[in-house]
Amino acid sequence: MIEIQNLYKNYGNIQALKDVTFTVDKGEIVGFLGPNGAGKSTAMNIMTGYISYNSGSVKICGFDILEEPNEVKKRIGYLPENPPLYPEMSVYEYLKFVSELKKVPKKEIKESIDKILEVTQITDHKKRIIKNLSKGYKQRVGLAQALVGNPEVLILDEPTVGLDPNQIIEIRNVIKQLGKEHTIILSSHILPEVSAVCEKIVIINKGEIVAIDSAGALSKQTDIDNVKFIFTISGPKSSVLKVIQNVQGVRRVRDILEVDTDEFEYEVQPEKNVDLRKILFFTLAKAGFPILETRSEGMSLEDVFAKYTKGEVDTTKEDYIQ
Repeated sequence: MIEIQNLYKNYGNIQALKDVTFTVDKGEIVGFLGPNGAGKSTAMNIMTGYISYNSGSVKICGFDILEEPNEVKKRIGYLPENPPLYPEMSVYEYLKFVSELKKVPKKEIKESIDKILEVTQITDHKKRIIKNLSKGYKQRVGLAQALVGNPEVLILDEPTVGLDPNQIIEIRNVIKQLGKEHTIILSSHILPEVSAVCEKIVIINKGEIVAIDSAGALSKQTDIDNVKFIFTISGPKSSVLKVIQNVQGVRRVRDILEVDTDEFEYEVQPEKNVDLRKILFFTLAKAGFPILETRSEGMSLEDVFAKYTKGEVDTTKEDYIQ
């Protein structure tokens, strides 16, 4: 659905994008991440046809954005970080205006708007003036305008910025629902949201793509030395620590939480490629210190993002997994 090949973009002497290449398949929800100034907004503006580029190619649904821009724009719905709303209009008037701009056939406009209102869950607000809506509902109206014309591709730039936790969950659920019928590129600084919604992650840094894969796979690639286990163990802390420290394969251990009297949580980091769970179970049982709970923890998407954008991971193109 989206094919970007060897994309370069310069602003004078400043190189904003350098050899950017990635694809988004039909029906995918892809998180597009990068620190401020990384080239993320530039790439998204190029995809929407808002700005041009120096070299490379961008195809949306098989159409080249330079050779057939109108065909591309028909197939894209775009929600910028600040939704392009007309505050004096009612919700319905605004969506009707956008429908006319996008040349939706007149006989289809009402049915189309009704469906969009239902999908974005703002049917009960269609007669309200936009300026009187809450931030969350204004964001829904912005999402609704992106859906006008039933585009195959949705490009959403910070769709939950400024929303409270409940509103974030609501918009997240709407996006997941939209993913059943649309291909979506989602940019956000709220990384747990990206983890919850997106099937694939693209990370850009200093104008170059540094990682492409699922959040889980990226975590595994950068987390080989950072897997840790959390054990809740009954017994005197000093004695339990001494037993764990003497187990072969333990790199480090520390107590992190007192759960109850003589019950503590311990964070245990193993040596590379060592699964400590069985040996610790038998060792601690023999010492009379039962394990009450066990869980493993890997790197969060925030940790992965930090590693890739701070240059802690080798990001040569041969290492990309797509």
